[in-house]
Amino acid sequence: MSRASRFKEDVFAMVARIPKGRVMTYGQIAGLCGRPRAARIVGQIAHFGDPGLPWQRVVKQSGDLASGYYGGRAGHKKDLAAEGVKISDDYRIELENYIWWP
Repeated sequence: MSRASRFKEDVFAMVARIPKGRVMTYGQIAGLCGRPRAARIVGQIAHFGDPGLPWQRVVKQSGDLASGYYGGRAGHKKDLAAEGVKISDDYRIELENYIWWP
């Protein structure tokens, strides 16, 4: 398996583990999967990745929601709110309240 394929599989496995009502950042996932400078690649994997994974649980390091999420930031907000995550009017969450470390 190529390095890129292995990284993608590692990202999928990490995202699958994020508990309901908790979040991880793109950079956090990249680092835990062995490529700490690959947050943008994680974003691309999320955008084109397995739709059965809980991508709503992945946010920017600032706590901002992703505009590239299905339905935009409003869709991202709706899906996270359904899990009990509180999101501000400017589409940001308080990371310290919801961040998850495996």
